[in-house]
Amino acid sequence: MPFLLPLLLALGMDASAQSAPAAKPKIATTPSTKLAVLRTLPIGGDGGWDYVTLDSQAKRIYLPRSTRVMVLDLEGKQVGEIPNTAGVHGVAVARDLDRGYTSNGRANTMTAFKLSTLEVIKEVKTTGENPDAILYDPATKQVFTFNGRGKNATVFNAETLDVAGTIPMGGKPEFAATDGKGRVFVNVEDTHELLAIDARNLRVLSRWSLKPLEEPSGLAIDAAHQRLFAVGRNKLMAIVDAASGKVLTTLPIGEGCDGVAFDPGTGCAYASNGEGSLTIVRNDGKDHFAVAGTIPTRKAARTLAVDEKTHLLYLPTAVFGPAPEVQPGQRSRPPMLPESFQIVVVGEIR
Repeated sequence: MPFLLPLLLALGMDASAQSAPAAKPKIATTPSTKLAVLRTLPIGGDGGWDYVTLDSQAKRIYLPRSTRVMVLDLEGKQVGEIPNTAGVHGVAVARDLDRGYTSNGRANTMTAFKLSTLEVIKEVKTTGENPDAILYDPATKQVFTFNGRGKNATVFNAETLDVAGTIPMGGKPEFAATDGKGRVFVNVEDTHELLAIDARNLRVLSRWSLKPLEEPSGLAIDAAHQRLFAVGRNKLMAIVDAASGKVLTTLPIGEGCDGVAFDPGTGCAYASNGEGSLTIVRNDGKDHFAVAGTIPTRKAARTLAVDEKTHLLYLPTAVFGPAPEVQPGQRSRPPMLPESFQIVVVGEIR
């Protein structure tokens, strides 16, 4: 799954009140059309990238770069590195365990490390090839790697790193999200489906069609309102009821989208489009969703992460040269220009 963002959001609900039903959380209505590129952080370095993960509490950014994970502060300064992660796609963060986890696609492994020191704890084998998306589920304290070529998910005990089980996906899994209460959701690219998984019993509860969405990639969740946001290769975002799997609506986004993030503070979902744009989708508070605006970013900025404290968005990208000539029937990719890797920061104009 090239260039996907793993953005994992899990919100808890306080069910202690017995005398009256809990009030439905209000949805913020920040004027999201005032968003713009505020600055660009020059990062440089070799290697491609995939999902970017942001830890708001620690003020850190985790950037997979092919063979290692760069660890940055929110100003783009490198503070450390997780080495020897061949083909790394994503990073999952478990703050309650002081651990992070990487999905190493070429090595068919997962690497666990300490968040506080960045010390590598252990590298363990997955039960399927090409682990791509990776997710920590706090309700069960388990780590899920979604294995593209293996068409399955490996579930690890997040503390012991033992394999708890393997879940067949029935297709190529893409990005995933958790509701924080024991249900995990994952897009399946080649079947155009969304799967709901029982994280405690390690089984697929439901398979839902995302049509007319095709080849779903990025996925985010508004756990408080049980709404999922899936983006597809055919320039659509689907908003899905996480309880029933019903596609509530689809909205147009840009071309080349591989990531979507939801910010509970603004009530908005954001689709990062590789064409060089960001689509903002807002809920009016009555379960009606609409495109609130589209702003220019940078070409190839197709994944993103949101800082829920500052409401800033971070989109990695780079500058590419012309693609080399190839023989008929072959494919080529344009080369990334040296030291051109950067992070575009988007926020509200004040």
